[in-house]
Amino acid sequence: MKILYHHRIASKDGQYVHVEEIIHALEKRGHEIIVVGPRIAEESKFGSDGGWVSALRKSLPKFCSEILEFGYAFYVLGKLLLAIIKHRPDAIYERYNLFLPAGIWAKKIFRLKLILEVNSPLYDERKQYGGITLDSLAKWSEHYTWRNADHVCPVTHVLSGYIERAGVPKERITVIPNGIDPEKFSPSEEDDRESKFKGRLTIGFVGFCREWHQLDKLLSLIAETENSELMLLIIGDGPAAEPLQEQAKKLGIEDRLSITGLIERQDMSAWLDQVDIALQPAATPWCSPLKLIEYLAKGKAIIAPDTENIRELLTDTHNALLYNMRAPEEILQCVKRIISNDELREQLKQGAIQTIQDKGLTWNKNAQRIEQLFSTLNDHVSIPFKETK
Repeated sequence: MKILYHHRIASKDGQYVHVEEIIHALEKRGHEIIVVGPRIAEESKFGSDGGWVSALRKSLPKFCSEILEFGYAFYVLGKLLLAIIKHRPDAIYERYNLFLPAGIWAKKIFRLKLILEVNSPLYDERKQYGGITLDSLAKWSEHYTWRNADHVCPVTHVLSGYIERAGVPKERITVIPNGIDPEKFSPSEEDDRESKFKGRLTIGFVGFCREWHQLDKLLSLIAETENSELMLLIIGDGPAAEPLQEQAKKLGIEDRLSITGLIERQDMSAWLDQVDIALQPAATPWCSPLKLIEYLAKGKAIIAPDTENIRELLTDTHNALLYNMRAPEEILQCVKRIISNDELREQLKQGAIQTIQDKGLTWNKNAQRIEQLFSTLNDHVSIPFKETK
């Protein structure tokens, strides 16, 4: 099958990992993929925020930035039409973005099948966290795109609820969570440890550490515990990194804190091999955290927030310990339970590994699901649905 993959990801981060992995998995299954999207991410290092595109958007008034976003839809429509004429794809697979109905327009013009991958209800997300000036246009573009796709694939059932409320019927929605490549992320072995971490009981945090992650309290707990082998590994960076290093020095536990700084994507699996207990901080209520699935694949004892989207993957005491987000001090209680109970730690690790198999959380399985969805779609332009009151 020849599939046109359309996205608007300019940053090289977790979003771009999803794009690359789905493309690679579809290609491994024998499909030809034509990509239409910004080239800036391809030329950037992992961790890039989109370069000049991101800088331009931040420098402009929000109103102007949103006008440019919508204007981009007309520009990329031209690119899509040229790509379709040149390559004659059988279908379109699109990663949803706000103010971007171009894929739907191209689908309608050429009467192609289109599957829409949705990772976030961007209208609600941006309205809640950053604000939107072109409110009506933003909401229209989101609902128009969702309703006119032949099939919509959100990453969680929580997100599926947003899409249903926008007027898309259940039979046109299939939840496909994030995944992993088992060739890159497989259960850790003791031999995978670097000398610095051998024999240690290591708590790992992946990402951009900030004050509200309460890693300072975790450091204090490490200093107080009788287990001298307990340490904290931060795989990433952030504004809390330097204060944590100063705190570790004052507590006399500098050797029990390690901060990697920004790392290359291909090094993530090796760094996770050094971790025993993995912390999943609070996340948006609709997301499917990629690093959480990587923790599962590597067989980590996970501590995560007890939220609806997280419970789609995790079950308390089976493959994780879940804490109440309204009582963040529970994180420390979970840590105490795990470090003092070897049997529980092993139980969580085995439960994590089994979850990958039970839920089919691999990119190849996701590609197979996409392939099956395309095969069930008829060659027609989907009928738009009216907005629900």
